[in-house]
Amino acid sequence: MSTTNQVPTPQFDIAAIMGGLYGDGIIGLKGAFDREWVREMREDIEVLFDEALARPGGAVGRGPKRYYVEIHPERVRGFLDLVSHPWVVAVCEAVLGPDYKIVEIGFDVPGPGALHQPWHRDFPAPEETLIGRRLNSLAFNVTAVDVFEDMGPFEIAPGTQWDDPSEFEHGMFPPKSLYGRYEERAQQKMPKMGDISVRSALTIHRGTANRSDKSRPVLVLGVDAPDACNAERHDLQVTRAFDKTLPDEVRRHMTYRVVDALEPIVQAHTIEGLVMGEA
Repeated sequence: MSTTNQVPTPQFDIAAIMGGLYGDGIIGLKGAFDREWVREMREDIEVLFDEALARPGGAVGRGPKRYYVEIHPERVRGFLDLVSHPWVVAVCEAVLGPDYKIVEIGFDVPGPGALHQPWHRDFPAPEETLIGRRLNSLAFNVTAVDVFEDMGPFEIAPGTQWDDPSEFEHGMFPPKSLYGRYEERAQQKMPKMGDISVRSALTIHRGTANRSDKSRPVLVLGVDAPDACNAERHDLQVTRAFDKTLPDEVRRHMTYRVVDALEPIVQAHTIEGLVMGEA
């Protein structure tokens, strides 16, 4: 039973949100945050990335010169701003329902020299999508830098969240015989600092080759509908002190455990097919 009677924030077009995510599989909001907010976020990411690289298993390879790090919410100063942003709330409620759950926060860092990733999904499509034709999870992305063509922009093939995965390796990697379909549809995304995007992680996508001398860090927020199980792949933790500061409306939307002191996260969501990358 729903624990709230709230409706999505009215200033956003719910039909456009639903149409975009069920159609293209990705939508965005420009200028959601000011650039100073993003600069602080990048400072936090840089500290956390250095810590992760110094710790065995702290950063998971997603291809050459490309890493993913799962983090603790309280280590990012803007966490509450992000999860309570009216557009983020409106999207989650519209697509996932009023009892959506935040299950993951982390960041990707494609560094200089990162190669093209193979086209992929982030995990196999659940029956709710394959049979029920319903999206039950979303991934929000917030770039930490202005993205340009030579920085290995994120590339996505709109509408492919519904593609039949029967020929996909591990339910995630389409055969190269299908690459032409994705390349015909491909859109490269070049957001600016302050922009937010949200997508179905099932929409076929890849990181492209970073030919610049700059990294392209991006914050990732994973959110589930009540019947999704992506929390099993993650380990969202908060300290007792931080838990006391959480507004009730945020706390009830988080799947986490309370700890006396933050523990290193053992990343359970590796994607073996991305380790080598492509030329």
